[in-house]
Amino acid sequence: MIIRDQLPTTPYLEFTREQWAALRNSVPLTLTQDEIKKLKGINEDLSLDEVAEIYLPLSRLLNFYISSNLRRQAVLEQFLGTNGQRIPYIIGIAGSVAVGKSTTARVLQALLSRWPEHRTVELITTDGFLHPNQVLKERGLMKKKGFPQSYDTRNLVNFVSEVKSGVSPVTAPVYSHLIYDVVPGDNKVITQPDILILEGLNVLQSGTDYQRASHHVFVSDFVDFSIYVDAPEDLLQGWYINRFLKFRQGAFSDPDSYFHNYAKLTEEEAVEIATQLWTEINGLNLRENILPTRERASLILTKSTGHAVDNVRLRK
Repeated sequence: MIIRDQLPTTPYLEFTREQWAALRNSVPLTLTQDEIKKLKGINEDLSLDEVAEIYLPLSRLLNFYISSNLRRQAVLEQFLGTNGQRIPYIIGIAGSVAVGKSTTARVLQALLSRWPEHRTVELITTDGFLHPNQVLKERGLMKKKGFPQSYDTRNLVNFVSEVKSGVSPVTAPVYSHLIYDVVPGDNKVITQPDILILEGLNVLQSGTDYQRASHHVFVSDFVDFSIYVDAPEDLLQGWYINRFLKFRQGAFSDPDSYFHNYAKLTEEEAVEIATQLWTEINGLNLRENILPTRERASLILTKSTGHAVDNVRLRK
């Protein structure tokens, strides 16, 4: 006899790579190899197959959700007898440092903007809502950059709330990875897009992650569909170290780079420092603040070696 209480339960439908790829349903690939090359991160392999088998089915699913959301807005307008403002659909993308969130965001932006509906798609990273370095130094938080307390959460929530209220235009601060800081006086203007992709470590965090916060509304409250990009921690650490080494040979060599001194390190020294940064900051933040938000996501993409997605979980 089967006892129901002993059966494993999950709120997700699980797909192998092959099962997920079959859901593409003949959607044409509108990106060329050269375009895909420009979308990928410094430390990632992104093939045509990866886009066709993982991101095209995902863009098809999102297009269904967005169309459904628009129909729901039309029903509300019919009920109220109004011609309401166009309310952007917000897609949140979360996950660890070095997992490839930015690449996922850029690929989805490119694909969703090329559907026959020709929707406008804007992309914002939550890095711009980090407190400036000067504030972090004053608060002793430079080694907690990326942790919940390092963000100007009130400003971020206000931004997302305005977007979701149909306010236009709205502005978002800009972050520079070169100077490792928010750029003073530089803002990106968002003018009522059809879709806003919000990418960052903290987009799925809520009140349990900000227990000392005086406010009770969080970014996750405004997200319509959320994606968590996942990978085992040993792979994440390896990707982070490899990315650090590539930056050492590239961006760090720029005299204006905040990490310019790292360009002078030997490879052995660079690996040692990158490992320390992972252990003391990024790995710790992953375990304490990022990974616990994974099960809140609408969809989880799990990567294996080579940044290839081999498993997809979709909330029922």
